[in-house]
Amino acid sequence: MAIALTTLVEEADRYLNVARIADYCPNGLQVEGRPQVRRIVSGVTASQALLDAAVEAQADVVLVHHGYFWKNEDARIVGMKQRRLKTLLSNDISLLAYHLPLDVHPEVGNNVRLGELLGLTVEGPLEPDNPRSVGLVGSLEIPLAPMDFLHRVHQALGREPLMIEGKGLIRRIAWCTGGAQGYIDQAVAAGVDAYLTGEISEPTVHVARENGLSFFAAGHHATERYGVRALGDYLARRFAVEHLFIDCPNPA
Repeated sequence: MAIALTTLVEEADRYLNVARIADYCPNGLQVEGRPQVRRIVSGVTASQALLDAAVEAQADVVLVHHGYFWKNEDARIVGMKQRRLKTLLSNDISLLAYHLPLDVHPEVGNNVRLGELLGLTVEGPLEPDNPRSVGLVGSLEIPLAPMDFLHRVHQALGREPLMIEGKGLIRRIAWCTGGAQGYIDQAVAAGVDAYLTGEISEPTVHVARENGLSFFAAGHHATERYGVRALGDYLARRFAVEHLFIDCPNPA
């Protein structure tokens, strides 16, 4: 069965409430391809590897979390950007990208999905007074030692996280997928026992150590594989089209 590209995009935009979320890139349709959609290929980032795999899979649409046209980037269509866009345009494939709307969504969002995968019960947003809060705060049903929680993350994501071990058991935890190590200050303010995100920076280590907070850097890519896959599944069910998630491994 085929669905009109415009219908697919309108539903994805509506479902993710794109119009109400300010972002660093255009959300929704970034590159327009053929007008009818039968097969969606999803992935974390619209890399050349994913585009080549989508061509091989005869996709009509590539759906990603990390697309193109970020604020303050070089606007010229040269080099890597030219090759990526040429792949899409020459094969008549559309590119749909959803960044912050996919992080914050309460059903298919990266943070909600990662929490489910790790057995975390959501209590609320990391920043209760911020309507654009991305991260979440939750709890474990049974408190775990930091090393035991590290093993849980490793088993769930297939990647051993970097850990800064804090003081005591982990009962309450804050998390925010991707490059959100800067939210560690909000995690400290929330009074949690641990904070999990994708990346780490040099100051993060000191903040965690000096506040007795366990910190886990589980990988930007590894923590953001689940939202876009769930969105692709939702659209496939909604319109009876095919959906294939393709994971292009990334150690970062």
